[in-house]
Amino acid sequence: MSAPASTLSKAEVEQFLYTEARLADEGRYDEWESLWADDALYWVPAAGSTDPQRHISVIFDHRSRIALRVAQLKTGKRHSQDPRSNIAHLISNVEILAEDASGTHTSATFLVMESRSRGLTSWAGRVEHTLVRHDGRLLMSRKVVRLVNADRALPTMAFLI
Repeated sequence: MSAPASTLSKAEVEQFLYTEARLADEGRYDEWESLWADDALYWVPAAGSTDPQRHISVIFDHRSRIALRVAQLKTGKRHSQDPRSNIAHLISNVEILAEDASGTHTSATFLVMESRSRGLTSWAGRVEHTLVRHDGRLLMSRKVVRLVNADRALPTMAFLI
């Protein structure tokens, strides 16, 4: 079975995902936010959620809510991130799934290690992106984070997953 044809190479997709993860890890919030398209959607579904309009979500942000989330993180006054979590994203199994009028659809597995005063927390799952080119730049128009433990009570997730 061959991979679907795409105007983006696998190397371009991998580099984008690695850069996004690194910016989040380093707390470079303005640069991370600049990776989003104007019509962006950032969704972390809760267990069993298939429709963010009808079911509860861990995160369901449109573009202006993403900007607000970043602004809150930058104040240094967000209680859940004082001090800021030390995090490290590991991204693997990157695939280009399809390409259509809405962009290039990708999938990858991830592991995020978060160190806080409560200890070390592991977050894992699959992340799906829809990537688009706008004025020569690669941007995210959609990011869906499917946590493997979404069926359990989750500790506070106040960082960029």
